[in-house]
Amino acid sequence: MNLKPQKRMAAELLKCGENRVYFDPYLIEDISLAITREDIRSLIKQGVIQKKYETGISNYRKNQRHERKKKGRARGLGKRKGTKYARTPKKKTWIRRIRPIRRELKKLRDRKLITPANYRKLYKNAKGGMFNSIAQLNRYIREKELIRRGRGR
Repeated sequence: MNLKPQKRMAAELLKCGENRVYFDPYLIEDISLAITREDIRSLIKQGVIQKKYETGISNYRKNQRHERKKKGRARGLGKRKGTKYARTPKKKTWIRRIRPIRRELKKLRDRKLITPANYRKLYKNAKGGMFNSIAQLNRYIREKELIRRGRGR
């Protein structure tokens, strides 16, 4: 029994695809007798023809993977697509490194813990890539005894 025309009409009336149209298997004869849109409409109202739910895509596996990645799993060499500098460009790495160092230098200068001349020297050193972190900068300042003891000039 060919129910293609009924399925097509039902899909148009239900505003969905033909795959989502459900025919009650016990009332196939009634459906086959429906030849007009009005007949299909009445069958829809009776519940003989229904619209199936859209199948969704579960986020469970995605969420599970995300949790593992937060812990540092699945980030090995086999999972990497781009080169080292495609993943984090050199410029971005430099910005992340230099900004906190410059902030720290400004803080030390404003609190008058280092002289403006020393600030300039350290700033230039930082620009030259001498320090990798604030900790290294502070260690260098302590070693070279650049921090002022007294607050007065």
